[in-house]
Amino acid sequence: MATKPPAGDPVQDAPQVAPPKNAAAGLPAIGHTLRIAHGQMGLRRTAQTLLKVNQKDGFDCPGCAWPEGDKRHTAEFCENGAKAVAEEATLRRVTPAFFAAHTVADLADRSGYWLGQQGRITQPVYLPEGGDRYEPVTWERAFEIIAGELNALGSPDEALFYTSGRTSNEAAFLFQLFAREYGTNNLPDCSNMCHESSGSALTETIGIGKGSVLLEDLHQADLIIVAGQNPGTNHPRMLSALEKAKAAGAKIIAVNPLSEAGTTRFKNPQNPLGMLRGTPLSDLFLQIRIGGDQALFRLLNKLVLDTAGAVDEDFVREHTHGFEEFAAAAKTADWDETLTATGLARADIERALAMILASERTIVCWAMGLTQHKHAVPTIREVVNLLLLRGAIGRRGAGVCPVRGHSNVQGDRTMGIFERPAPAFLDALDKEFGITSPRHHGLDVVRSIEALRDGKAKVLFAMGGNFVGATPDTEVTEAAIRRASLTVHVSTKLNRSHAVTGRHALILPTLGRTDRDVQAAGKQFVTVEDSMGMVHASRGNLPPASPHLLSEPAIVARMARAVLGTASATPWEEFEADYAAVRDRISRVVPGFEDFNTRIARPGGFTLPHAPRDERRFPTKTGKANFTAAPVEYPKVPEGRLLLQTLRSHDQYNTTIYGLDDRYRGITGGRRVVLVNPADADRLGLAEGAYTDLVSEWTDGVERRAPGFRVVHYPTARGCAAAYYPETNVLVPLDSTADISNTPASKSVIVRFEPTPGQAPAQ
Repeated sequence: MATKPPAGDPVQDAPQVAPPKNAAAGLPAIGHTLRIAHGQMGLRRTAQTLLKVNQKDGFDCPGCAWPEGDKRHTAEFCENGAKAVAEEATLRRVTPAFFAAHTVADLADRSGYWLGQQGRITQPVYLPEGGDRYEPVTWERAFEIIAGELNALGSPDEALFYTSGRTSNEAAFLFQLFAREYGTNNLPDCSNMCHESSGSALTETIGIGKGSVLLEDLHQADLIIVAGQNPGTNHPRMLSALEKAKAAGAKIIAVNPLSEAGTTRFKNPQNPLGMLRGTPLSDLFLQIRIGGDQALFRLLNKLVLDTAGAVDEDFVREHTHGFEEFAAAAKTADWDETLTATGLARADIERALAMILASERTIVCWAMGLTQHKHAVPTIREVVNLLLLRGAIGRRGAGVCPVRGHSNVQGDRTMGIFERPAPAFLDALDKEFGITSPRHHGLDVVRSIEALRDGKAKVLFAMGGNFVGATPDTEVTEAAIRRASLTVHVSTKLNRSHAVTGRHALILPTLGRTDRDVQAAGKQFVTVEDSMGMVHASRGNLPPASPHLLSEPAIVARMARAVLGTASATPWEEFEADYAAVRDRISRVVPGFEDFNTRIARPGGFTLPHAPRDERRFPTKTGKANFTAAPVEYPKVPEGRLLLQTLRSHDQYNTTIYGLDDRYRGITGGRRVVLVNPADADRLGLAEGAYTDLVSEWTDGVERRAPGFRVVHYPTARGCAAAYYPETNVLVPLDSTADISNTPASKSVIVRFEPTPGQAPAQ
């Protein structure tokens, strides 16, 4: 079996370039999936594992949060989901001998790809203050170290408790319970860096910070607008839903600075005929300039208002607030300004309008392309304005659909992972456990980094994820973390965060979603909430990677006992022994989870209530859905510069790098590429194959540089460029964030280009 990790760091960053693809999935996806799975797991384990992904009696994919339908296919996974499973179920192992052979400085010099390819961590390890490498440590000693640091702090608010979106509902609930019993609301999480803008906009406008559609709504829609999202790479199983919608007669508009293979044509691997011919998906492609979405939707709203009979007047009158102020602002939308902001042709906007007017059931889907701008929250509000005008909230086949990334990122927020919790949630938590939760707001991700930088926070405990690799302003962030007294990472595999540490550090290895979890009460399962509010069970069946692993609930429970001691009346041992006891408590604290254990036992799980969707009831301050009005904003780019967006390659999930190819975009063998429109490249003197440094420009006067990127002439929107993260996170200042949500503005980076010294053009 080809299950040995690479001996050296193979990243050469000498990418080869071919024309981009115009279709997603198909036979190449099957072949690539099987090669990666076999290389990590071997033949037998590949079959044993992949046939249990997303099955009602199996485990939830540790990749994205796209929902499963009631009827499951035998192979209910996508290419990137299979990669995520293979990474977790790998037979490769990181043992104490590995840490003995590699100093932390050595690990810091390795690529993220190489680190991830080493395999599963098998034992807790500790980097002592002044030491140069991690060494084995017992679990008891690890928890003593954590307790010693936390109990020595001057205030609980000097500790930060970060959560990755792969954490289960049970572990997330216990984690936030511990943090609040300890005395802080410092619960930054990955939502702060992605869909916080969606939650902020939706909470204000419809009263719930979640999408209002279910999977079957996409199948019933007349029109689906996919804006600022690349489902072919980031949520591949969404393509099946779009294919089914097309078969039922839906139209699809793709709004994106890049033409993406997934929204062009889908070759469904689960359908032999579809795999050969493929299904054209988008009926209209709007190649918008980066950050022009608010201007586009504002003009569309003006045009709807100006069209007789286009507004659902009954819905607006009965269910909305603020229409007059919104309509007055929308009436000022200007064609010329919109064409400048969007780079679109007038005829294409008019085609989009005609499709909107012809649709009674419209869904708008979006992801990071809308959420990671300074004006992200007003942009999403403008999307909601359009749907409210058409009465498209609380109607079957219509609504808002923010498409989340991590598999349980939405569930973690539902479980209370939030630095600004609702008072009603804290009241219920306090009543259930007899504690007094802090009421002052805690720190999100950006403010946590600032607190570490300024010496106001001293301990970082990360429940999963890759905090260093996921956050902006890389040099500032790494310097801030190195000021911490202790950093702790609960992880399955190595990543960059393990090489950037506080004065001393711990790595606590945990069970993955694929692993069998047996506690004192017997075999356990956990639960997750998908992107559409469906809650279902996840049952791992593989033997754990090591006998020394603990589950995430067990880690939290043992840490709580060590830190809180006999002062805590919370039955932490009971929670570790039987997760059903945790679910009983969740059922009494979190609305929508009543009778949790009984309902989760049903195959397929259950749907959480959503008042706007289910009742056309809007739990906002006004008691109605709120129209909003805000000035139209879009990035202004100086002459000689381009506007850069950060994005993923196809061999990537968030900061996890599965390989060095981006098959759909024609990039192989490397990641340090910058995609530039040929006309812009000609104007700026950027020859195909030349190497350039990307230098971002901000008002703070600090030069941030990402060196050595190969120029690729690519059909991007004019004035725009694109490059992969985390390599380009260094270009985003810590204080460049979205208004209101404080999400890093990673999709709006003004850059100039400087030749890379001593680098010959690619051949």
